[in-house]
Amino acid sequence: MGLAPPGRGPVRLAVLSGHYLYYHYGCDGLDDRGWGCGYRTLQTLCSWPEGRPAGVPGLAAVQTALEDMGDKPPGFRGSRSWIGCVEASLCLDYFGGPKGRLCHVPRGAGLQGELERLYSHFLGGGGPIMVGGDADAQSKALLGVCLGPGTEAYVLVLDPHCWGAPKNPSELQAAGWVGWREVSTAFDPNSFYNLCLTSRNSEKQQQALD
Repeated sequence: MGLAPPGRGPVRLAVLSGHYLYYHYGCDGLDDRGWGCGYRTLQTLCSWPEGRPAGVPGLAAVQTALEDMGDKPPGFRGSRSWIGCVEASLCLDYFGGPKGRLCHVPRGAGLQGELERLYSHFLGGGGPIMVGGDADAQSKALLGVCLGPGTEAYVLVLDPHCWGAPKNPSELQAAGWVGWREVSTAFDPNSFYNLCLTSRNSEKQQQALD
C-alpha cells in the first residue's frame, strides 16, 4: 500500500492479506453521492481476496437481492436507500462472496476493547472489515490495525466517499481516502457500530478448484 506504519516505536501491525479493488462514489458512472457508501464498501469486500471485479454485484443487483430475500420491501430497487453491515452480510452470502461475520459494538468508545480481536483477524489472514453506525452512518472499510507503542492504536481506513477518478494510490493517500487514523478520533464515541468481518470462503475456493 506504500504507507509507513503510524507508530513512533515498537508496534504490532497486521494488515489484510490478498487483494481488493477500491469501489467508491461514481466509480461505475452512477452518481450515488449521499447514499451509496454502504454499497461501495460491500463491493470492495466482494472483490477480496482475488482483487478482481468478477462476482462483484452492481448496486441494482444488491437492491434486487435484498428484495428477493425479503429483507427489504417491494420498491426498494431503484431507491436511494442506504445499506449497512447487516445487509452487507446477507449479500455476501447471497452472492457467494467472502464469509461475513457480524460484530455489534454499543458505543464507539467500546471499539478500543475490540482492537485485539481486529488484530487477530488480520494476523490470521482475514479480509477487509466493513464498519457503519447510527450517529456515524458513513460506511468505511478497515484494512489493518497498528497497536503501540504504549496505548496508541490506529486503524487503516479505506473511505468510499471519494468522487472522481483518482489517478493512482498516492493521490488517494494524499487526499486522505486511505490512511492510518487514530482509533480515538476515527470513531464517534456516542455512535453504535456494526462490523462485518470477512474471511475466505472455503466452499467458493473448493468450487474454483473442482
